[in-house]
Amino acid sequence: MRLGQYSTTTAEQSWCGVPTDDDTIINLSEAGSEAGLEIPRSSSEFLATWQWQRKAELALEYAQETGTGVYDADDVTRHAPVDDPGKVVCVGLNYRDHAEEGDNPIPDEPVLFSKFPTTVNDPDGTISWDPDLTEKVDYEAELVVVIGEEARRVEPEDAFDHVAGYLVGNDVSARDLQHGDGQWVRGKSLDGFAPIGPELVTADEVEDPHDLEIWADVNGERLQESTTANFIFGIDELVSFCSQAFTLEPGDLLFTGTPPGVGVYREPPVLLEDGDSVTIGVEELGELTNDCAFE
Repeated sequence: MRLGQYSTTTAEQSWCGVPTDDDTIINLSEAGSEAGLEIPRSSSEFLATWQWQRKAELALEYAQETGTGVYDADDVTRHAPVDDPGKVVCVGLNYRDHAEEGDNPIPDEPVLFSKFPTTVNDPDGTISWDPDLTEKVDYEAELVVVIGEEARRVEPEDAFDHVAGYLVGNDVSARDLQHGDGQWVRGKSLDGFAPIGPELVTADEVEDPHDLEIWADVNGERLQESTTANFIFGIDELVSFCSQAFTLEPGDLLFTGTPPGVGVYREPPVLLEDGDSVTIGVEELGELTNDCAFE
């Protein structure tokens, strides 16, 4: 199942929905209400409810039988599938060859940092920044894990029980701020610096998250190309490691690291500019494309 957030011109709020094969979007809140199911509009709130995936399946079945809550895909606006995460946790240096391209030692345990929730951007939203604040904006293709069940001190063998699904993500980074500050939060946390999407693909739909092609194109040129088989730390290890220190909650996002080929380490460097277009893709999950603009 693919789960997203959508809106129409007649609705003030976005709602949780499911795209179908016939180019329609099912409003789960609307269909669920008619079927006697309480489904929150927010995907984070929905993921926190009991048996959320079963509720989604029932609402989808009801909509397809009755036509309730069915919208043409051309008549809705697509938003970030999780637009209000409590936490955005990121992993640095999780591909061996990416660590090596920056002359960084291979870490013995995951290197964590965070992005603020205000970084979350739509899958086709604009990445914008003040050129007087930063002159070195970079792209980072990433597989993003979405937490579906609270995780606190879980063992690696139980970690996948707490994963709702996966997204494509772009860990946009202001390198001059990141490297100049001596720590990464400001350079990683400019508003809109975490486009995600196009939809949340539930864990049962992904055969092996540790064997997915991942890539990044800038203005149509392939600059990153790798596979999650090259992770240093697997998703089970990352979820467990994080949960030893802090509680992961439904809707939290875990960016799992980027492969080699980021712009700052290329010769010559390839940094984003006003008018550029960035496409990030992950096998089985889809692509997101964001245009860049100076504020």
